[in-house]
Amino acid sequence: MGQTAYEAQRKQMVRTQIKARGISHSTTLTAMLNVPRHQFVPEQQKPLAYSDRPLPIGKGQTISQPYIVAYMTQALKPKRTDRVLEIGTGSGYQAAVLSEIVDTVYTMEIVKELAFDSDKRLKQLGYNNILVRHGDGYNGWPEKAPFDAIMVTAGAETIPQPLLDQLKIGGRMIIPVGPHNSVRQLVSIIKKKDRLIKKNVMPVRFVPFTRDKNQKKD
Repeated sequence: MGQTAYEAQRKQMVRTQIKARGISHSTTLTAMLNVPRHQFVPEQQKPLAYSDRPLPIGKGQTISQPYIVAYMTQALKPKRTDRVLEIGTGSGYQAAVLSEIVDTVYTMEIVKELAFDSDKRLKQLGYNNILVRHGDGYNGWPEKAPFDAIMVTAGAETIPQPLLDQLKIGGRMIIPVGPHNSVRQLVSIIKKKDRLIKKNVMPVRFVPFTRDKNQKKD
């Protein structure tokens, strides 16, 4: 399939799957139009790259449904000057979408092969404001903290305290929370000086937050 055909599919995806469902954040819509989703899925999945569903990317992981990527991006309220931490790089697609909007994206992936492949893919596609790290995202990226915003793209049973600690005062977080093998709630968090403002915004299904067995203590 040629690039023109992919571009046509991408425009249709944004029009029918994203705008039609109420996503109105202009920079999110522009990012979804700009990022070539077909470059972030395995070769055999390319014909389905712009379909209205998650797709397998190997190692038991998935690339999220386009609407969910757009919804989470809009919910994070990203700004041009933001330094954003993403937990769960996967194929790198969500990081690429964020990088179209913000200053810098720091993204972590616990599956070594996915982290390596995503880093290579993002560099080849020219995303120079994304740093990829292989590691346990539960502990965040403390030497790059604090962050203006944090997005977690894997389901957690509880909100990791290290991530809250690495969020700036006034910072925002979006994270799927709930029991494994069940529907989770996408939770929006704003960190105030003396409290957290939490809001359940949408029921979702996500692959579980994976921990490093050598580091897991909770």
